[in-house]
Amino acid sequence: MDKSASQKSAYDVLYPLIGPFDSRVMAVSGGHRIYVEQCGNPRGTPVLVVHGGPGGGCSPTMRRFFDPEHYRIILFDQRGCGRSRPHASVENNTTWDLVADMEQIRKTLGIDRWMLFGGSWGAALSLIYAQAHPERVRALILRGVFLMTEAELDWFYGGGAARFWPERWQRFVEPIPLAERDNMILAYHKRLFGDDMEEQVRCARAWASWENALAVLDPSGSGSDHQPPADYARAFARLENHYFLNHGFLAPGQGIVENACKLAGIEGHIVQGRYDMICPPAGAHELVANWPTAQLQMIPAAGHALSEPTIAAALVSVMDALRG
Repeated sequence: MDKSASQKSAYDVLYPLIGPFDSRVMAVSGGHRIYVEQCGNPRGTPVLVVHGGPGGGCSPTMRRFFDPEHYRIILFDQRGCGRSRPHASVENNTTWDLVADMEQIRKTLGIDRWMLFGGSWGAALSLIYAQAHPERVRALILRGVFLMTEAELDWFYGGGAARFWPERWQRFVEPIPLAERDNMILAYHKRLFGDDMEEQVRCARAWASWENALAVLDPSGSGSDHQPPADYARAFARLENHYFLNHGFLAPGQGIVENACKLAGIEGHIVQGRYDMICPPAGAHELVANWPTAQLQMIPAAGHALSEPTIAAALVSVMDALRG
């Protein structure tokens, strides 16, 4: 008997894991070196995988959403995380530095136009890149849309999501004195960038655990209570906090929805979990209302994570359909 969608692992719907045919560390501006890899068909349709966070890094599983006979799959670790160096560094690390890095990757690999595949922060960065370089984008495939707005940050770090997960929120606020809890991003910033490395790691794990716990619809049995490795948590938390404290480095007039007109003519496919606690569906709905060439799939009984079985299945289906 076939397993139902709810019983399936995300891995049941993905393509088999393949290794890269090319990997390199690329020097970029500001003293950073970023990791870049390619797999699949060297002559296939190029697609750039834009990971979330900021600070999440890419993983081999991200290669598995694409038919390797059709797609030239490109993954990279953004500045400061994964295999990029210097690790956990926020110096010369802004949204616009990342956009420039993506352009450098495109030019170095000799690609004229490509698809972008990104979720959460990766969706935001893909949209910002596409608005800066629309002539270079064939299509955007996005999941768990994040628009880098104050409303979204207030929802997740100001107590909105806490109304659904009060016990998890209590763990998140525990390292912070009561007097500082009115601005959790700033309070964590003081500790993530302080001189006490033990406190940095402790707070980094608390920061990462709050997000990890809410990433899936049902965190029970998902490993969400497992402490993330110190190096990963420190890069993830410091980079997210740095970007969020600086409002994504988007100046007035640079908002994603505000500039949706620049996406005109670019094909968009958005997969959104109905019960996404990290990036609520209102953002995806607003984006599509201002982007006529985008389609929104609202996935019932699904949360935020790329690993949610119905989210994974929908993304594979989109990429298969785009093979033409």
